[in-house]
Amino acid sequence: MTIQELRDMKSRLSTKMVGESLEIHCENQFNLNRATAFKNSYFEKDNDASSGSKGDYIFREIDDNKIEIVSIMFEMKNESEGGNNKRKNEDFFKELDKDRTQKSCEYAVLVSLLEPESELYNSGIVDVSYKYPKMFVIRPQFFLPIISLLRNASLETLKYKTQIDLMKRENYDITNFENTLNQFKNAVGKNVALAQDRFNDAITEIEKSISHLQKTKEALLISKKHLLSADSKSQDLTVKKLTKNNSTMKKKFNDLKSFKD
Repeated sequence: MTIQELRDMKSRLSTKMVGESLEIHCENQFNLNRATAFKNSYFEKDNDASSGSKGDYIFREIDDNKIEIVSIMFEMKNESEGGNNKRKNEDFFKELDKDRTQKSCEYAVLVSLLEPESELYNSGIVDVSYKYPKMFVIRPQFFLPIISLLRNASLETLKYKTQIDLMKRENYDITNFENTLNQFKNAVGKNVALAQDRFNDAITEIEKSISHLQKTKEALLISKKHLLSADSKSQDLTVKKLTKNNSTMKKKFNDLKSFKD
């Protein structure tokens, strides 16, 4: 749609009808491409005025996992050629930004036929984020291109977000693994320390037992020596030796010997 065609259309319609025709134009463009380009998207009137104001349309698209890819608050503005109140695009930025924020949309787009002689707005997609974040002003012919542009940018962003989330999860898993490993090491260390203490106690007790057994062995060896000595002496014992220096016992043994004879 050229600027001249827009002027011709505006000259034939009232202000209200021009605005409605602009909305219908955008809605028709979306519906014509819905089946092929916007399967997981919707573009619907913003009928929620509970916050005190509302935009014209909201576009949202989700992926197969029900994660929102992109959301856009649209406002359509026009005025008749013969209108006395020549409004400017900038007059609607504040309210559009408010609607975007209240309806939780990421982007705001003003589809405008205002300021038809403006070289700036006739040049294409105009980024006005220097005034309000994530806001653009377009002519109707850029309605589908702006959706595609923002959607593709959001897809790239979503891809990086997904990668970042994955890295965070992996880092979290690694952290958990390291924590678990450290806990295991600490537990093993404590068990080893306890086992080492018990081992040392056991060695000490064994050493004590060995020392006690050694003393017992030495005592037994001494006893054995005495016993052997006693046995040796007992084997060498004779009557002669027993009665030596004992005249009484000597006489008794001699008398006993004579009686037997």
